[in-house]
Amino acid sequence: MYNEKVIDYFMNPRNVGGIPDANGVGEVGNPRCGDVMKIYLDVDENEVIRDVKFETFGCAAAIATSSMATEMVKGMTIDEALKITNKDVAGELGGLPPEKLHCSLLAEEALRAAVGNYRERKNNLSISPPCSICCSGCTGHEEHEEEEAFVAETSRVAD
Repeated sequence: MYNEKVIDYFMNPRNVGGIPDANGVGEVGNPRCGDVMKIYLDVDENEVIRDVKFETFGCAAAIATSSMATEMVKGMTIDEALKITNKDVAGELGGLPPEKLHCSLLAEEALRAAVGNYRERKNNLSISPPCSICCSGCTGHEEHEEEEAFVAETSRVAD
């Protein structure tokens, strides 16, 4: 089911753990499969990602994609990191089974959430508590459409 590289990144994950003084933290979850990813960023004054760590609860593909995503963005600027897509992550791993491609999307979304959190903190924007309806760390919705957004994003993975 998984190729050797995916198995390696699952069995020997890189950048596991948290960063106590992270200046960007993003957490996303998939209500369908139960995977939850949290990415921590340590960004320097030039907006270069000095360090990045992850904590993931999920399957082998979820752990492997979290690990690969952190490896890919370490040393990049925030803007460069935002260009990383789920397809890039899956490609660096040598591919994923079709039913596990959503894990690469979660890795992309966790990274984007961490960057968003970094920018909110940098710009001293007030950070609302996560909404109580979803597990993705969103900052509130007029009308909550988490499931519809997930379905739309998942269809993007297969393109």
